Amino acid sequence: NNMNDINQLITYLLTPTAQVALIMAMAELAKKIGLKKKFIPLVDLVLGLLSGIFVYSSLGIVQSIVVGLALGLSACGLFSGIKNLSE
Repeated sequence: NNMNDINQLITYLLTPTAQVALIMAMAELAKKIGLKKKFIPLVDLVLGLLSGIFVYSSLGIVQSIVVGLALGLSACGLFSGIKNLSE
């Protein structure tokens, strides 16, 4: 069923991608309002954990924490990669 395939694509690919982008945007906002750059990775991890726990709570607490860590680390790594390329 094509509709089921599209829903799975949105759930397993696009939703986490959008979450990583949102985490990066929120961390950038925190930096612009005065948070020191050295704390941005911590902000990424905290926002990722919160996102994972709230969005993926149906998976169970351990799985949602793991997903949240993956989201936060992805946002942090993507930010570092972009920063390194721009230097």
